[in-house]
Amino acid sequence: MIDLSVKIGSLQLKNPVITASGTFGYGVEYKEYLEIDRLGAIVTKTVTLKPREGNPMPRSLETPCGMLNSIGLANVGVDRFIKEKLPELDELDTAVIVNVAGSTIEEYGEVVERVQHHPRVDGIEVNISCPNVKRGGIAFGTDPEITEQVISCVRKATDKTIIVKLTPNVTDITEIALAAVRGGADCLSLINTLIGMSVDIEKRAPMLARIVGGLSGPAIRPIALAKVYEVVKRVNVPVLGIGGIMNWRDALEFLIVGATAVQVGTLNFVQPDGAVRIIDGLEQFCRRERIDDIKDLIGSLVEPGVNQSSHKEG
Repeated sequence: MIDLSVKIGSLQLKNPVITASGTFGYGVEYKEYLEIDRLGAIVTKTVTLKPREGNPMPRSLETPCGMLNSIGLANVGVDRFIKEKLPELDELDTAVIVNVAGSTIEEYGEVVERVQHHPRVDGIEVNISCPNVKRGGIAFGTDPEITEQVISCVRKATDKTIIVKLTPNVTDITEIALAAVRGGADCLSLINTLIGMSVDIEKRAPMLARIVGGLSGPAIRPIALAKVYEVVKRVNVPVLGIGGIMNWRDALEFLIVGATAVQVGTLNFVQPDGAVRIIDGLEQFCRRERIDDIKDLIGSLVEPGVNQSSHKEG
């Protein structure tokens, strides 16, 4: 048997493949397309204190090698989420991580306080790419000081594993990563989407109602991989790699540069059982390479100038 298990914070996952927030609904919408219990974990779509309708249409579109979206965190709000959505996850045999967001630091703490006692919630992922109403619209995740304040507030509200989702739309992502760890993060997930836009050349108009949106998919994978590589060298907590992972080879790249696990996002829209196929591919690779434990692959990158045999001995 190949040991695919990994640990992030206090969570022991059966394998390193997780579905990303915003691409897998609240957790059960895909049950007709794949065996959800085979996943290492699922991350719910973002939950906020009050319900949100999201941004006006059109708010998503396909682009070369990816997609743009400007959904606006549409969700039912934390109260309905607890009452209607979490009970549907009771029978799942996989970890459930709830993605949360807020308009203020205090809202982050309140949302977490409300969900953290539910027995089906195994971990919290904090989305810090949202506008901070009290600070003139600046995104939480672009300011190290605010990032630390948000995560400190969340840390006081829960004893569960805290994952902080980082935006790449900053000058130095490692500074934000370090601030999140100082605030009490157990794990970091990166990257969130890059800012992008598309134009209808006949109408001379933006394709999205909000003009710009988040770019995801294979187009951003090399950027995501580089950011993960940068961050794992600076922090002492596990990192989850996200960004354009479309097959097991893509996932393996992130593990080799140091990610403990990966999140699969855009792939869920084009191949609903893609995450399970990635699990199968990782297991088959380990078997071919005679690797008994996938953790032996994590951080196994051999950089130029480093002798392969001495690297393995170290």
